[in-house]
Amino acid sequence: MTLVKTSVLTAVSTIIKVFTAFVINKVISIYIGPSGLALIGQLQDFNSIIMNFATGAINNGVVKYTAEYKDNMSEKGKIFSTALIITVVSSIIVALGLYLFDKNLSILILKTDRYANIFSIFGFTIILFALNTLFMSILNGQKEIKKFILINIISSLLSLVLTSFLIIQYSLEGALMALVLNQSIVFFVTVFFITKSNWFAIKYFLQGIDKISLIKLGKYSLMALTSIIMVPASYLIIRNYIGEHLGWNNAGYWQGIWYISSMYLMVITTSLGVYYLPKLSEIKDKKKLKFEIISGYKIIMPLVIVIAFSIYLFREYVIYFAFTNKFLPMLELFKWQLIGDVIKIASWLLSYLMIAKAMTKIFIVSEIAFSSSFVLLSILLIQQFGLIGVTYAFTINYSMYFLFTIIYFRKVIYEQ
Repeated sequence: MTLVKTSVLTAVSTIIKVFTAFVINKVISIYIGPSGLALIGQLQDFNSIIMNFATGAINNGVVKYTAEYKDNMSEKGKIFSTALIITVVSSIIVALGLYLFDKNLSILILKTDRYANIFSIFGFTIILFALNTLFMSILNGQKEIKKFILINIISSLLSLVLTSFLIIQYSLEGALMALVLNQSIVFFVTVFFITKSNWFAIKYFLQGIDKISLIKLGKYSLMALTSIIMVPASYLIIRNYIGEHLGWNNAGYWQGIWYISSMYLMVITTSLGVYYLPKLSEIKDKKKLKFEIISGYKIIMPLVIVIAFSIYLFREYVIYFAFTNKFLPMLELFKWQLIGDVIKIASWLLSYLMIAKAMTKIFIVSEIAFSSSFVLLSILLIQQFGLIGVTYAFTINYSMYFLFTIIYFRKVIYEQ
């Protein structure tokens, strides 16, 4: 399947996901407001961190080796079985931590112990989250794109119904509850589809741990853990800094602009994850690698630029559509956030090679360096310019990251 076909299919799924997300966001804006949105953002980032621990952070590795061993079921079986054991053990350990430290986590993340039950419930459901993520990674690696996308569509619709209902019934607590329940329900949908696949057999998941597969997946675990600790942690730190120094409404405005970015870029990032990672993992020849990357720039960058520019032109209408007039102070954040988004995708088209080719050391170093620089730049520029400073920091940081990827991958790709 080509990048264009994959992009079209993922676009359908993403449009549905964006629509449902906008409806959910509108409900949040009406029933909870900017400060509540900021707390939801805090829990979302915490969920991102904890979910990677619960899965052993091996999902990109599962995608890569499932794709790489596409015609070798024996090797894939070793990957599947090893990945399942890692996921189950990791999720049980994380679940215990959530149970034991529910009040502490509630105070740390949500600034009150009132929501300790949210973390307890998350501990109960997290194994289903983790298994769902593993099975979706296998579907991705198998290039069963239609099933992968259909499950995502069902997930979006279930999320819309469940989240809207819980918010209307229980306000902020309902929104937080939905965050820790959604994927556990989708797990049963994923199991239904995956068991219908021709390649599926329980025996492939019951072969125990294979040492070589464990080492291979371990490299991806190191990369993913670095990324998932550094990136959401940097957002947590920045949002907390904004909340404490500029007020939690301002933290909510930043969460709002970040939300808009993540929604429209989802079409691109989903295509990269679904198409690029398995494709780049397969390619061994440098000429083919160059061609694939150049094709990506030709197809994706014009699309990103057009969408970003359109959002900037209609930014006020976007706020009214996605939020309420309480979020109008977000207007000043659009320009540099959208410029940063374009640069971000330009850099990601190259940086995906680190994941596809298991470049563990350089990936870890770059994630630590640029996540740290984002935090430092944000604090410095917020002090200097106020809330808009965080968007300056975002653009500057991704400009530096893009320059880094150009310099590094020019050597990797173009030197024969």
